[in-house]
Amino acid sequence: MDSKRVLAAGAIVVVVGTLLAAAAVPAAISDPGDDGPIRPGPVRVVDADIATGEITGQTADLRLYATLDHRGNPAENVSVHFKATDAESGLLVAERELSVGNLTAEGERRVSTVLSVPREGGYVLEGIVYRNGTRVDEFSREVSGVEALTPNYARSNVSFVEDPVLEPVTVSIADAGENRTTLELGGWLTATGPSEADSLSVTFIVRQAESNVVAARTTVDAGGLREGRSETATADVTVPSEYNYYVDAVLSRDGVIIDTAAGVVNLDPTETIERNQTRREVEFDASDFDSDDGEGQPPERTEAAQTVTQTPGFGPGVAAVALLGAGLLARRRR
Repeated sequence: MDSKRVLAAGAIVVVVGTLLAAAAVPAAISDPGDDGPIRPGPVRVVDADIATGEITGQTADLRLYATLDHRGNPAENVSVHFKATDAESGLLVAERELSVGNLTAEGERRVSTVLSVPREGGYVLEGIVYRNGTRVDEFSREVSGVEALTPNYARSNVSFVEDPVLEPVTVSIADAGENRTTLELGGWLTATGPSEADSLSVTFIVRQAESNVVAARTTVDAGGLREGRSETATADVTVPSEYNYYVDAVLSRDGVIIDTAAGVVNLDPTETIERNQTRREVEFDASDFDSDDGEGQPPERTEAAQTVTQTPGFGPGVAAVALLGAGLLARRRR
């Protein structure tokens, strides 16, 4: 047999065998430098913080921060799903999806978003990290007392003092009459910064303890308080005597309540009250708190009220005749 033909036949056999091997085992002829699909690098949360944003009368903006740490190979299509859940009911209140994109360089990356929630109660704040639609990490934080956050319009550098010894509201008796008592009311204010001289005022409201009827109300200016100083805003009111009262002090600016404080005054010699607490019921007469002058005084005794009521037609003469007739009748029966 011709040697050339033998070599050609052998070459054909080798090629056919190689093709069959490639079909049966694809990796047999693959690139030795190809290690297959690249495994994405890990992404995890290393830190999470919460800060407050804009606060209104009804809502509070909570800003959530998450620090992502990426190592190794690139991580594609990374996103973070933020959500806020009511801590008491477990209901979802707010949520937001944040796209981070592809992470190619190793290191940390800080992302943030804002969730707006009702200004009340507490919330569980969560962040879930996804990579190509697969959850890879998560974090959770909890906040409470959201209702205590002060709206921007209600913020002020002036407030009633908070001191374990000094009462924010003081009451003294300026004049004590038979039926009316004049009280001198004071509200201790302190300034942590420059005060709003033209817009601050304190309103004192005096309420009868048992009925909550407002016996007196007055408003005084409270502006001009220097930074770091404490002063007293004072006012006089006149109320009916022999009652106990709650004294409410309301600090306001342009019609917006900034701060409140409370005190009591005991004018009933038989009773003592504390704030939001009484020892026993005290008789209340609403007529003492009418606004008309002269009311609250005991009614004068009229001549008709001082005269003993008599039955018409039966005077002393008629009584004598009746006695004489009874005596004669008794003698005839004998």
